[in-house]
Amino acid sequence: MREKLELLQQKRAESELGGGAERIKVQHEKGKMTARERLDVLLDPGTFVELDRFVTHRSSDFGLADEKYLGDGVVTGYGRIEGRLVYVFAQDFTVFGGSLSEAHAEKICKVMDCAMQNGAPIIGLNDSGGARIQEGVVSLGGYADIFLRNTLASGVVPQISAILGPCAGGAVYSPAITDFVFMVRGVSYMFVTGPNVVKTVTHEEVDFEGLGGADVHGATSGVAHFVHDSERDSLAAIRALLSFLPSNNLDEAPHRASADPPDRRDEVLLDVVPDNPTKPYDMHDVIRSVVDEGEFFEVHRDYGGNLLVGFARLGGRSVGVIANQPAVLAGVLGFLPGVAQEHGGIIKHGAKLLYAYCEATVPKLTVITRKAYGGAYDVMNSKHIRGDYNVAWPSAEIAVMGPKGAVEILYKGEAATEEREAEYREKFAHPYLAAARGYLDDIIDPRDTRPRLIAALATLETKRDKNPPKKHGNLPL
Repeated sequence: MREKLELLQQKRAESELGGGAERIKVQHEKGKMTARERLDVLLDPGTFVELDRFVTHRSSDFGLADEKYLGDGVVTGYGRIEGRLVYVFAQDFTVFGGSLSEAHAEKICKVMDCAMQNGAPIIGLNDSGGARIQEGVVSLGGYADIFLRNTLASGVVPQISAILGPCAGGAVYSPAITDFVFMVRGVSYMFVTGPNVVKTVTHEEVDFEGLGGADVHGATSGVAHFVHDSERDSLAAIRALLSFLPSNNLDEAPHRASADPPDRRDEVLLDVVPDNPTKPYDMHDVIRSVVDEGEFFEVHRDYGGNLLVGFARLGGRSVGVIANQPAVLAGVLGFLPGVAQEHGGIIKHGAKLLYAYCEATVPKLTVITRKAYGGAYDVMNSKHIRGDYNVAWPSAEIAVMGPKGAVEILYKGEAATEEREAEYREKFAHPYLAAARGYLDDIIDPRDTRPRLIAALATLETKRDKNPPKKHGNLPL
């Protein structure tokens, strides 16, 4: 038995070396951690349990029969983050460039199946050269097996992808289906076709960073939800993100005790909205004044700056935040006039947001701080689309359109004078007509925003709402 245990220890040590010491050295020289080092940073110390450590590839083509590595280029298993169960896979670039083979895909599929069965998040640390060419269509089939599980798990358990190396071709579609994508500057790349192919087809000169780097996907395409300067920062942010999310669609989100008093009022909120309705202000100031300890975990920070989205806590409860940002493009949702807007699909893009709000059955709270004009009033969680608790500040302006545009239509052919604009504003651009109709539950003192929202969330803990039974919805794509 002792001899057999020694053999086991040798095999374990071999598996932990991945593609060997020399390739690990190269990985480090590129400023990248190994798959196992990443898991050590991501998971609570001592909690990782590896699965399928001894799996190897099955191909005998193109010399692969003589080159086998335990684990076959991906480390899979489960562990804990802040004590909560998660399933993980980390691709190992030191083994065949982390390329995906049949066995490699089967290992990933196994932990995805386990995550679904046990109601736990699945986290993928991607660092791969793509499909293993030597295995041909079998490797492509492996990708499809993963895509199917991504789709079935969507909305059931959180799916998080960290791109910590190259991710090209068909490999990009699995992260794209997942809920959140993390990238690292100078390390991460995502594209369907690389720079050489782009140059051949379109004659465009572009490097890896310019084509599919972290900042491109974080600010231009919106593919990446989070961009960081180091792998450690990215992995720490994944841990932080999970602290806001339930483990599955049946569990409640984690509740974290806060020293921030639930009845705290903030005098700052009295002056945050300028008296001049055309003067911008920063919605970050409002959010930080309202949420627990001013902590706002922003998603898509560098993308679509006219809308703020992210996570925070109110009275210890995890909440999602969606807010217009008046400091960027006056906080418009995209409902702008113009040929480019219409040709760019403004109708279907606006419909996506409307669909998401209408479909949501979670507690939904709305605070109107200033302008709520036209379709934007409807879309941003109005009472008409099942908003549960809708309030406004006295500074709110709720109307079909702004005073200037309204006067130009009402007095067509006549001068749109300041007096007429003032008259329209006095009659319509305020919250009292909406409140009189019951479209608002109350008009509140801005200083009371935090305690009001916390109290409303407490009443909505037992909310029961559901959508009609159906196989699936048809999101306007």
